[in-house]
Amino acid sequence: MPDEIIDPEPLEPGTLRVIPVGGLGEVGRNMTCFEIDGKLLIVDCGVLFPEEHQPGVDLILPDFGFLRERLDDVVAVVLTHGHEDHIGAVPYLLKLRADIPLVGSQLTLALVEAKLKEHRIAPYSLTVKEGQTEKLGPFALEFVAVNHSIPDALAVAIRTDAGTVLATGDFKMDQLPLDGRLTDLREFARLGQEGVDLFLVDSTNADVPGFTPLERAIGPVLDEVIARSPRRVIVASFSSHVHRVQQVLHAAHQNGRRVALLGRSMVRNMTIAADLGYLDVPEGVLVDFKKAGDIPDDKIVYMSTGSQGEPMAVLSRMANRDHQIEIGEGDTVILASSLIPGNENAVYRVIDGLTKLGANVVHKGNAKVHVSGHAAAGELLYCYNILQPRNVLPVHGEYRHLVANARLAQDTGIPAERTFLAENGTVLDLRDGEVKVVGQLDLGFVYVDGSTVGEITDADLKDRRILGEEGFISVIVVVDASTGRVIVGPEIHARGFAEDDAVFEDVKPKIVAALADAAHHGVRDPHALQQTVRRTVGSWVNRRLRRRPMLVPLVIEA
Repeated sequence: MPDEIIDPEPLEPGTLRVIPVGGLGEVGRNMTCFEIDGKLLIVDCGVLFPEEHQPGVDLILPDFGFLRERLDDVVAVVLTHGHEDHIGAVPYLLKLRADIPLVGSQLTLALVEAKLKEHRIAPYSLTVKEGQTEKLGPFALEFVAVNHSIPDALAVAIRTDAGTVLATGDFKMDQLPLDGRLTDLREFARLGQEGVDLFLVDSTNADVPGFTPLERAIGPVLDEVIARSPRRVIVASFSSHVHRVQQVLHAAHQNGRRVALLGRSMVRNMTIAADLGYLDVPEGVLVDFKKAGDIPDDKIVYMSTGSQGEPMAVLSRMANRDHQIEIGEGDTVILASSLIPGNENAVYRVIDGLTKLGANVVHKGNAKVHVSGHAAAGELLYCYNILQPRNVLPVHGEYRHLVANARLAQDTGIPAERTFLAENGTVLDLRDGEVKVVGQLDLGFVYVDGSTVGEITDADLKDRRILGEEGFISVIVVVDASTGRVIVGPEIHARGFAEDDAVFEDVKPKIVAALADAAHHGVRDPHALQQTVRRTVGSWVNRRLRRRPMLVPLVIEA
């Protein structure tokens, strides 16, 4: 893996170029670009959710910068399944070129089309299913059923003149899936016999030994927790986790309870899933949230978003007493999801807040209320042995997950030199069964902040962190334009300091002396004088108060 930015050589005819744009070194932003003979194919286009060190950011997108001049060469975007980390950035890509065809399963396209409708984009889409093949430019695609925590997930085999690539998307090997749809290992084996030149494989649980537990093991636990709950039950999960909502509906029905869906995305996604037949809703179980308050506390279950501690999601607002549902003694809250890395602190804050309000909080740490949607090490070993790929590129995971996945590949006999630990922007070329790293693109984070996309920079986020952690000091000084002598001020105003503003009286003479010295040496430029004020105040605050606040000096000429 290159340690520095290396521009790749022009792509030779008949060679397939593979560029992971997002999803490597992170759990989110999944996107991979394939190029051959002047045409591009994109697989997935997802978002990453911000962490605490990215204050104010709503979403993080893949960096489309290197594609902006090549948008007309994109033959399609293939979407493996309907989770946000795989489809969430599609609207932002289609704002650059609205007629890029979208290819995916029925449920996946229904979820992304509902999202695009909010952005007022009407997409060109092609619905596919397992076993189907499609020819898009120089790419021959074959779709393979895989099991995941959302129905209708697909792996995709990409055949080109340069070789065959198999991208799993997110998958696991649940042998008793709720919807009866298994990961098609027979098709994997057939592809392996034909020859897979490059295997792009989900790494999220590569460091977890054994096999991912069965989804159906969750149902009895939810049933038991709901049965012994004396008052209301609130279940938090991802808004696209159809299987988990299905289990909650059945458990509620078994216990004579009604279910109200909370959160706009939860209502939208489950309405789509029910309309398309992916969600079986028992007669009379669902009730509108507005009518749920009339139902006795021991007869209602709320299905909500917010399992990752998102500040504005339903569960966080409940914990902060900022929601119509006021959590109290005897209520039960079930967090039916895994923790996305980086969200741990936010989730534990929500758990603490709910517990203080009297709720019994049930989560993966104290009950079996969730299983992962990703293959553990044992399942990945099966894949490697069945496929026997020539080359492996672990994707979808933080660096430790990628390393663990690479080691599994090597344990099954794939040589280390054919197992590639890449990062976002690494450029790999495939030809005649051989993969070479040929470059490294400079890809960054693209932040969505309110209505702005890509305008917030890492420097802006650093300023926000400083404001939040170290405070803010403004200094206003009026100087004589001809002499540079201070005639008004300095006026100092601070925010985020425990000390009274009077503490800054000591530094005011130092500011005046520094400006006088600058004027003596002929400095008259207001910007240069502002830098003098900044250095003087910054040095004093650091030495006296042990702080490094944001400093905003303003020097006005009069």
